[in-house]
Amino acid sequence: MLSEFSLISRYFDRPRRPDSRADLGIGDDCALLRPVVGMQTAVSSDMLVEGRHFFPGADPRLLGHKCLAVNLSDLAAMGAQPVGFTLALALPAADEAWLSAFSEGLFALADRHNCELIGGDTTRGPLTICITIFGDIPAGQALRRDGAQAGDDIWVSGSLGDARLALAGYRNEIVLDAADLAVACMRMHAPEPRIALGLALRGIAHAAIDISDGLAGDLAHILERSAVGATVDADALPAGPVLVRQPQALRRNYTLAGGDDYELCFTAPRGLRTGVQAIASKVGIALARIGTIDAATGLRLVDSAGAPLSLQVHSFDHFTTPAP
Repeated sequence: MLSEFSLISRYFDRPRRPDSRADLGIGDDCALLRPVVGMQTAVSSDMLVEGRHFFPGADPRLLGHKCLAVNLSDLAAMGAQPVGFTLALALPAADEAWLSAFSEGLFALADRHNCELIGGDTTRGPLTICITIFGDIPAGQALRRDGAQAGDDIWVSGSLGDARLALAGYRNEIVLDAADLAVACMRMHAPEPRIALGLALRGIAHAAIDISDGLAGDLAHILERSAVGATVDADALPAGPVLVRQPQALRRNYTLAGGDDYELCFTAPRGLRTGVQAIASKVGIALARIGTIDAATGLRLVDSAGAPLSLQVHSFDHFTTPAP
């Protein structure tokens, strides 16, 4: 039977890379990160709880990917370069097959972004995964939520809504064929953090946020922090490849408030549209212009013809939204 320390040694302790920023990693009371002159450190934490953020019995390899992806997405939204992360893991049992698959999914994504596991904790309990991630940003260049300005364009990366559509399929709220469900569920289980886009937007975007709880709710955080409003064309929102074939009402609902998309929403000056599109080509990520930042506060939704829409959309909330 695996002990706590043999579990860590076998599945999570890896040789330090030559370019590691950690002068001390796993195995001591604290990790030691070497600072870089002129840089600020971005720090973010996310917790995933079985039965709340993912289904019981979820594929451990995909879960390993997702638990790090949601943290990397926070760094992307700030325009930060990933450096390292800690992992706190509560497990019902030390299941070796589960641990092997989980760590493979975790490190496959970590290695793609040169993000090193530098410490953490393990204990016995209900399956819970908590990651704290660290990134570098040149001082003063962070993409914050409080910088949106009236007249800015509002942009969204990638596509929205397929993750919510997959959840609806799992819940039997909607009937999807097996092929469509498989495509949609990969957006739910294996989101791609937009690190390259976030880095490229430094000095271009006025404000940014990652879309985790639904576009309408997450954009509202930018509007509140920046003391501005917005007009958004609900029909310009880029629906995912499965959702795009669904009825209009469902498309609008899931693109506005679906959640679990982990795309970036950002604002940028209207005069930089050509530059933004050049960034899209450079990083290979589609960008959709969905609206405008207004001086008058509040979020206004319109259709493709500019007519006002009266839609009741509710983004994800950890204490009011039903669990999966």
